[in-house]
Amino acid sequence: MQKNIFSLNKKACYNYEILEKLEVGIILHGYEVKSIRHSSVSLVEGVVKFYNREAFIENMFVALYKHTSCVYKYNPVRKRKLLMHRSEINKMYTKAKVKGLSVIPLEIYNGSNSKVKLLIGLVRGKKMYDKRGIIKNRDIARETAREY
Repeated sequence: MQKNIFSLNKKACYNYEILEKLEVGIILHGYEVKSIRHSSVSLVEGVVKFYNREAFIENMFVALYKHTSCVYKYNPVRKRKLLMHRSEINKMYTKAKVKGLSVIPLEIYNGSNSKVKLLIGLVRGKKMYDKRGIIKNRDIARETAREY
């Protein structure tokens, strides 16, 4: 089955060096699922935090589904619990405690049985000179491709 990507964190590859990826489930309300399927979601400011041996995603913006009935005080950036095995949580938590590493969402898509899945990544921030080097190499590759 082909995976249907609802949203990508495009800045993640530019701002961070991705060390490890993991597919996890996410607990959502029904109207949030419908809103995500209409691609009304943003992962750019999202971050994964660990509280009491549980994983939560914070600052992931999910817009209110426009055809829903009145939802009292809807918070589009609320904390949402991630569905992970205990061993996966412990592994990510211990690696994220290392200085300079963090866990961020990379993409959100539908997985098997039309469940909404989230791809999270263990990342390290890039320095400015790393970013400039990547841009320089990309420009050189583009110029050589034009010549041939």
